[in-house]
Amino acid sequence: MTLLLLISAGVLAGATGALLGVGGGVILVPALVLGFQVPLEEAVPASLMCVVASSCGAAASYVERRLSDIRLGLTLELATVLGAIVGGVVAGLVAPAWVAVVFGLFTLYVSAQMLLVRAPVEQSVEDYVPHNYPLGISGSFVAGSLSALLGVGGGPLKVPLMNYGMGVPFKVASATSNLMIGVTGAASVAAYAWRGHVKLALVAPLVVGVLAGASVGCRLMPRVPTAVLRRLFALVLLLVATQMLWKGGEGLWPSLRN
Repeated sequence: MTLLLLISAGVLAGATGALLGVGGGVILVPALVLGFQVPLEEAVPASLMCVVASSCGAAASYVERRLSDIRLGLTLELATVLGAIVGGVVAGLVAPAWVAVVFGLFTLYVSAQMLLVRAPVEQSVEDYVPHNYPLGISGSFVAGSLSALLGVGGGPLKVPLMNYGMGVPFKVASATSNLMIGVTGAASVAAYAWRGHVKLALVAPLVVGVLAGASVGCRLMPRVPTAVLRRLFALVLLLVATQMLWKGGEGLWPSLRN
């Protein structure tokens, strides 16, 4: 029964990650910790392994369908990896709780914008030219740093960054994010594997479900209206904001009370 529930959780995370470009970790981590009572130090690397699996499953399909912008993805991923390295170096100097609160408030703002403000008319997925590369590169650097500091993927930040900041159609931004998050996830999970926190008995059924879910998400994404995808993404951002504010509040509450 537990095996089937893990596979089902993987299917949901994989489909969501492929549809929205967020990897599914924002669903898997709370599901594993709260639903399956998995320790956080084991849930995070299991989630990162599933992000890599989701990226591998979705990216190939999106590249074949010409939805992923490979040049843009490679450019932004270089900045993301550099940011992840810097974030890992300064992790001991910055209070993660304050970073979590700031990131949670920012994510909450982006989610409210996507839910309440009418989206501009987008170009087609074939007829667009990315612009404002300095913003995209600096934003990707920040996304990589936050990924290292907080253990979250860069998708919740990079998708709206490409869509709103660089003029990339939402579906292309989501597909390109799927291409990038696998690289970031693989780099992050290596440290957990070195410390022995990757449990294959937990990861295996999740990866099976994630690959199946990613396949379903890849087939659905070109058919789902962009407006629906935006609202789904905004709801996922609300979940991310809640997690970050909760994590930051837990870390700050003892010091504020004293």
